[in-house]
Amino acid sequence: MAMSGPPSGRRGRARPPMADINVTPLVDVMLVLLIIFMVTAPLLVTGVPVNLPETRAKGLDQDAKPTIVSIDRDGGLFIDDVQISDAELPDRLAEIVSANAGKAEPPQIFLRADTALDYGRVMRVMGELNRAGLNKVALVSTGADAGAASDGSE
Repeated sequence: MAMSGPPSGRRGRARPPMADINVTPLVDVMLVLLIIFMVTAPLLVTGVPVNLPETRAKGLDQDAKPTIVSIDRDGGLFIDDVQISDAELPDRLAEIVSANAGKAEPPQIFLRADTALDYGRVMRVMGELNRAGLNKVALVSTGADAGAASDGSE
């Protein structure tokens, strides 16, 4: 009735230590960073200095180069890097719509507005975009931690 062997029940089969490294979290983090840099890189080429609001929202996926409508601190209106007047805005938006008339999706519009602006000014521009039929509008902002170090020279 005597039992031979250790009382733990392993009977001499000790497991070697696990020497594998799980790289899945590393790959996940690298892919997220790649996507973040791919989305933010096109936004860094615009030349109108605008102090953008901060947000923690994630970026958008984009396929084609969007049209960028900017409103600077003084209320100046820009389409891509060309300054226009308020009276020219409906005509320029109509040109954008007619240039993209044969496409399945409406053109993507990025709206950049300075934080010092009156909310009504931004809403008037958004109303003109809506009236022209440009309903695919994204409001551009900076990240919450990037805005603190921003000097408005984007």
